[in-house]
Amino acid sequence: MSKTPSINIGIAEKDRKKVADGLARMLADTYTLYLKTHNYHWNVTGPMFQTLHLMFMTQYTETWNAVDLVAERIRSLGYPAPGSYKEFAALTSIKEGSGVPNAKEMIRQLVAGQEAVVRTAREVLPIAEKAGDQPTVDLLSARMEVHEKNAWMLRSLLEE
Repeated sequence: MSKTPSINIGIAEKDRKKVADGLARMLADTYTLYLKTHNYHWNVTGPMFQTLHLMFMTQYTETWNAVDLVAERIRSLGYPAPGSYKEFAALTSIKEGSGVPNAKEMIRQLVAGQEAVVRTAREVLPIAEKAGDQPTVDLLSARMEVHEKNAWMLRSLLEE
């Protein structure tokens, strides 16, 4: 049986655990948003079909790539990343939808999802800052920028 080597990256284990726990919530929100966006990409209809189909594809592709970044940061801190629907459902702050809403409701729900990811990142940010975990701070800052921009672009489609 091999023993896991200790981690000495200048962040105490209890602080690494707090950051990893916060990132697990971020990962769950990111994955849930990815899945919802991909679902809406498949099922959107109506006069804005082409615009939304392409926008949703751009957003779910970017979000899919971010899932890996967040999970790998958790692993870098020495903890397992959650990776099941059951774990994500327990950790996410994003409400799961049911059925196939109309295009405007899809947009509203995706705005709410983008904003939820931002709020989770903002909650984890001071934990990472307090731990002196600059790579996590940088990751969270970058994710907030992307999700705030996505929310703005989606909201602009709801203006009359």
